[in-house]
Amino acid sequence: MYESVRTELRTTLDEIRAAGLHKPERTIGSAQGATVSVASGEVLNFCANNYLGLADHPEVITAAKAALDRWGYGMASVRFICGTQDVHKELEARLSLFLGQEDTILYSSCFDANGGVFETLLGAEDAVISDALNHASIIDGIRLSKARRHRYANRDLAELEQRLKETQDARRRLIVTDGVFSMDGYIAPLREICDLADRYDAMVMVDDSHAVGFVGPTGRGTPELAGVMDRVDIVTGTLGKALGGASGGYVAARGEIVALLRQRSRPYLFSNSLAPVIAAASLKVLDLLESAGELRDKLDQNTALFRTRMTEAGFHVLPGDHPIAPVMIGDAAEAGRMAELLLERGVYVIGFSYPVVPLGAARIRVQLSAAHSTQDVERVVTAFIDARRALTG
Repeated sequence: MYESVRTELRTTLDEIRAAGLHKPERTIGSAQGATVSVASGEVLNFCANNYLGLADHPEVITAAKAALDRWGYGMASVRFICGTQDVHKELEARLSLFLGQEDTILYSSCFDANGGVFETLLGAEDAVISDALNHASIIDGIRLSKARRHRYANRDLAELEQRLKETQDARRRLIVTDGVFSMDGYIAPLREICDLADRYDAMVMVDDSHAVGFVGPTGRGTPELAGVMDRVDIVTGTLGKALGGASGGYVAARGEIVALLRQRSRPYLFSNSLAPVIAAASLKVLDLLESAGELRDKLDQNTALFRTRMTEAGFHVLPGDHPIAPVMIGDAAEAGRMAELLLERGVYVIGFSYPVVPLGAARIRVQLSAAHSTQDVERVVTAFIDARRALTG
């Protein structure tokens, strides 16, 4: 049987390569940081989600090493059997306080967190209304639910209101949006979304993975930026980006929501507990965030410098002020080739193409970090200019 399947799969893989959509995985031989080691040598890293540069921070590493000695390597169990340690409860309490929510529940990833919310909270008599550009984990999580599914165009408040009008017969309605849309760097209009939710008696859920730690006056994410921390019912996020860069996710929400998730959320009930070393290191990250104003300022400066220099050089960078700065290329094969040329010039970035982004909207998604120096940013802009010259002949 498999021989016929093998032939079909190889044909599909060949088609992916021919279309310029193949996604190779480069091997890094060093710790994550502003620079990394690859086969060709040391290169500037401008594609990681290491927004505050904490992935290799010495205090985080020290905390992780101490946690291994105290808590061990792993739990070998799920939370409700024998997989809950003091460090898990402490991290949940700290995240609740930081995010301004009543309670928090930890997951092995934010993908699992999003996958565990909808099926638990919503049934066939309910409706979920989702932004069209929401993360794949939200889309997959909604598919697991029996709720009626509706979506609205990216950040289109008029269409969102229309969907709310269409679903007024639902028992519960949940509006769900990314806080920051990861392929574009656009920020959701949360104040206006909360206003509509109040008007039409709906709940609001935000996946703030690309914001917590550095967006908002004290880094508490897009709800803080919009001034609606007390009006968002559910916040999901990751420990794998600005908050240290390892892995793990969470749902921070109203107390009753979290309580029900502990009883019914399948990714929580049937997955091993978050490794204690990650929980302990994440607590150290939260300590560091209390005095991370300089890091956030440096990230803002690097972001502004890159966006300004690239625009001056004639590149099409999607507008905004988020450290996700997509350099639009259009053609998938050309984006892939541009990424290869940049690597030859000492810059590690990745070309994004379909199905991650729409057909014809391929791009190099540059991600700035507080770990980058001003000279690093200037070098990247120069590399882009040189690569474009080589690409166009």
